[in-house]
Amino acid sequence: MGDMTNSDFYSKNQRNESSHGGEFGCTMEELRSLMELRGTEAVVKIKETYGDTEAICRRLKTSPVEGLPGTAPDLEKRKQIFGQNFIPPKKPKTFLQLVWEALQDVTLIILEIAAIISLGLSFYHPPGEGNEGDLLPADGLFIQGNDLKIDESSLTGESDQVRKSVDKDPMLLSGTHVMEGSGRMLVTAVGVNSQTGIIFTLLGAGGEEEEKKDKKGVKKGDGLQLPATDGAAASNAADSANASLVNGKMQDGNVDASQSKAKQQDGAAAMEMQPLKSAEGGDADDRKKASMHKKEKSVLQGKLTKLAVQIGKAGLVMSAITVIILVLYFTVDTFVVNKKPWLPECTPVYVQYFVKFFIIGVTVLVVAVPEGLPLAVTISLAYSVKKMMKDNNLVRHLDACETMGNATAICSDKTGTLTTNRMTVVQAYVGDVHYKEIPDPSSINTKTMELLVNAIAINSAYTTKILPPEKEGALPRQVGNKTECGLLGFVLDLKQDYEPVRSQMPEEKLYKVYTFNSVRKSMSTVIKLPDESFRMYSKGASEIVLKKCCKILNGAGEPRVFRPRDRDEMVKKVIEPMACDGLRTICVAYRDFPSSPEPDWDNENDILNELTCICVVGIEDPVRPEVPEAIRKCQRAGITVRMVTGDNINTARAIAIKCGIIHPGEDFLCLEGKEFNRRIRNEKGEIEQERIDKIWPKLRVLARSSPTDKHTLVKGIIDSTHTEQRQVVAVTGDGTNDGPALKKADVGFAMGIAGTDVAKEASDIILTDDNFSSIVKAVMWGRNVYDSISKFLQFQLTVNVVAVIVAFTGACITQDSPLKAVQMLWVNLIMDTFASLALATEPPTETLLLRKPYGRNKPLISRTMMKNILGHAVYQLALIFTLLFVGEKMFQIDSGRNAPLHSPPSEHYTIIFNTFVMMQLFNEINARKIHGERNVFDGIFRNPIFCTIVLGTFAIQIVIVQFGGKPFSCSPLQLDQWMWCIFIGLGELVWGQVIATIPTSRLKFLKEAGRLTQKEEIPEEELNEDVEEIDHAERELRRGQILWFRGLNRIQTQIRVVKAFRSSLYEGLEKPESRTSIHNFMAHPEFRIEDSQPHIPLIDDTDLEEDAALKQNSSPPSSLNKNNSAIDSGINLTTDTSKSATSSSPGSPIHSLETSL
Repeated sequence: MGDMTNSDFYSKNQRNESSHGGEFGCTMEELRSLMELRGTEAVVKIKETYGDTEAICRRLKTSPVEGLPGTAPDLEKRKQIFGQNFIPPKKPKTFLQLVWEALQDVTLIILEIAAIISLGLSFYHPPGEGNEGDLLPADGLFIQGNDLKIDESSLTGESDQVRKSVDKDPMLLSGTHVMEGSGRMLVTAVGVNSQTGIIFTLLGAGGEEEEKKDKKGVKKGDGLQLPATDGAAASNAADSANASLVNGKMQDGNVDASQSKAKQQDGAAAMEMQPLKSAEGGDADDRKKASMHKKEKSVLQGKLTKLAVQIGKAGLVMSAITVIILVLYFTVDTFVVNKKPWLPECTPVYVQYFVKFFIIGVTVLVVAVPEGLPLAVTISLAYSVKKMMKDNNLVRHLDACETMGNATAICSDKTGTLTTNRMTVVQAYVGDVHYKEIPDPSSINTKTMELLVNAIAINSAYTTKILPPEKEGALPRQVGNKTECGLLGFVLDLKQDYEPVRSQMPEEKLYKVYTFNSVRKSMSTVIKLPDESFRMYSKGASEIVLKKCCKILNGAGEPRVFRPRDRDEMVKKVIEPMACDGLRTICVAYRDFPSSPEPDWDNENDILNELTCICVVGIEDPVRPEVPEAIRKCQRAGITVRMVTGDNINTARAIAIKCGIIHPGEDFLCLEGKEFNRRIRNEKGEIEQERIDKIWPKLRVLARSSPTDKHTLVKGIIDSTHTEQRQVVAVTGDGTNDGPALKKADVGFAMGIAGTDVAKEASDIILTDDNFSSIVKAVMWGRNVYDSISKFLQFQLTVNVVAVIVAFTGACITQDSPLKAVQMLWVNLIMDTFASLALATEPPTETLLLRKPYGRNKPLISRTMMKNILGHAVYQLALIFTLLFVGEKMFQIDSGRNAPLHSPPSEHYTIIFNTFVMMQLFNEINARKIHGERNVFDGIFRNPIFCTIVLGTFAIQIVIVQFGGKPFSCSPLQLDQWMWCIFIGLGELVWGQVIATIPTSRLKFLKEAGRLTQKEEIPEEELNEDVEEIDHAERELRRGQILWFRGLNRIQTQIRVVKAFRSSLYEGLEKPESRTSIHNFMAHPEFRIEDSQPHIPLIDDTDLEEDAALKQNSSPPSSLNKNNSAIDSGINLTTDTSKSATSSSPGSPIHSLETSL
């Protein structure tokens, strides 16, 4: 795992360790680096450094039997030195911080400035006026116990249980589950120093401690910074140095991990843990960036900010022009045309005019800014989040909701997300018949049925059972070994019951049990029959058990001869087709023994032979019934679904076909993790974006993948510029190791049921039902949010364009705005607030999934929307200016133009205001459609909020006009005048149809707005952060290369010097083999890098034998300095000489050539 001696801790802890160094024989730092090792590597380290676990107990002053002394001073001292078993939660933001963040909105800033200016001007007064297993709470070493099996899937992503033993693999990790057996452990790391704590720290928990530490100015090293804590939580049970693990007695299950597999798995675990610790960087700068890390702006946020700036600039220009025109008009008219002199006593009057012009300018600016926009966004997101909860999406970050609408790719787990995570028998071969689905119980012979039920019920762990569902309508709960649960489920599907069989033959009556292990690959149980004879039931992998069968039950339930050729035919016709369907085949068999002589039960070869096959079943983790349709919807919506799983490639491919992720005849890639790594890395072992770009567009299945591969794939797709639109990636994950990928993704989905706390902490949305179809609902809601904002923008900007132009031209031509300030307030603020509520609460429809994602680069205001905005603005402006200049003649009323300063409100201007509001009301109905649809009433009654708001606004408008009087500058209107206003408003709906007939493709001159460019989207510091964010293997390799090339440089320089002193150097050398090596180097100082067969270290390279073979073929010098940890750069270095260069061994000078970082 690498040495952790460069890591930083709290200065306090360092002081404690130095001051208490004599009291305990191990420091916290040593213990934590020990816990990072796995399997045999850990055993070797314990033997070399400490001797054995008992020696560690002695050093830690604890008893392997009694535990800690438990005295208060002792516990307090341990807390100070080793920390508490408490991971500090991330500090929530205060209300004021949230308010401050909200005030950063560009729209609000513009409005705040306008408000301050207006407030300042208001003070101006001119003169003269007035899971199932037990959870491990801490890291530790296994001291003693029985058959202890741990589920480490939460940390490693591997589903197989790992057998723990003192001599093979004693490492126990916090956050993992005890599945079988019992044991005693020595606690070595708690809280933030445990493996789970380290990952939590990386994901932001305890971040404030890091800040405190940074303030203290502690010198930073190369290692990972991990805060200890003085958290207030009381020390829990794990503060004692001993904890007991008990989960009852459980027989070895059918899918127990073999020892060799466990070793491989440990290797995988060790390798997989690495990138996590360095995912956010290994040096001081990276750490600083990690602590300051701010998530990239969501797609919608970025576009809205850009649009608000564009609108703000346009409003500023308009308001400035308004003020300039008004001032020029006034000065020219007063001092040039009328030739009035500037009299000192008239100065206050002139200043009052200029102040009025400035206020009109500010009004134009305020009208131009869509202040309802932040509210619309918040309402839309909040409403969606509340509704998404009903669709099993618990949204943790608001912006993730709309980002999901832009998703172009989903990288999904297989187990539990696409499948049910319940092993189920789906095919069976019984009585010479191959059933492609569960057979009807009546079709199976009663003798065969009895044998089958007994064989499954008795020959499985009695702790494995199927319990009734917790909720009505849910599936029955499976407890214990998954494969055995599948077989017991098969018994229940055949309308039989296994409980009576077990109660008749309790566990203590079982005569002999051959538990499942890697050698047998089967499990057998012997029982004594009433006639004193014996019967053995056996089950296991079909290819193993069938070889031991000499008979098979026929349709009548009678045994018939089963020859090798019968077996070959069965493999071809039954087992291979099942395997092609991605099924795991299990054979169930039995054998009868006479009572005397009693067989020699220890002679397994004779006992486990001459079996009679009862049946062969095909077991799978079936695809969730709703998943294929959900994936079809995703694909139709332009979203590529990729499966990333730890399962083998055949099963993964079969499930992918059943789900509809891949279709026969398509051009797609299914890769294993190793192959994926080989393809994306160059000769130096570095990941190259160009190589990833060649793979990801066609990649559909990534099998046998580690969480690091998942992170690499997600990062590669997000960073890719291979396609025209930048990719927006969603990721599902449930394990602790999925944390970095969930964090890196644009939207991270954690599993609510199977997910670990770390995965949930790193995610944006939690799927409360662990179901893929819920992701499709999230896509629908995300697109709906985006469309709701677009609908509101279309409506708001039409209002703003018309209001600005009316205020601008009116002020310039008539020296007064036809729409008064209070009326503007009603139109712009109150009505737009209601409109944001009306348009932002539109429920989503399936039609949202019929179009492609907008992506990052598509503008917020499309050409169609721009056509609608400008088209309706033309209609509204034409009618308002008609009413403004000839309205008094049309209605035979007094003109409202050029009215004296304090004259009462005119009917003329009231009609203009009322017509304007009516047009907005009917245009609100038009705004419900943004893609040029004709039927604007489609689904209007499904949104009662919309109907209520439209009718409510209309009612309030009647009150304002009829009873508003002077405050609203309104004069009551007659019924016929009202009818005209409503008629002109209704014209909006007709005009909308006219606009819809104009093809957008013809209107090339229309500009789009709110487009995000890649550069503007990501701030510079975030770009730098992305550049730095390479995975651990890549960083290690780079460090290795730097060391190597510097070393080579030094060697070449030194060789020239050494030549002169060759003879004296030989005399000084003691080792003959060293002399040979140095001679080779000095005689031929030209080097070449051989990359014909580079050994690229793979993150998930768990194949130990292959690894060893590779190391024999290429043994590159692993270290250039005894102080440096071994770094394998995967490059062969040889001297260009006729003789073969001596291979570099730890004893050769190549290993001790001095260099420095």
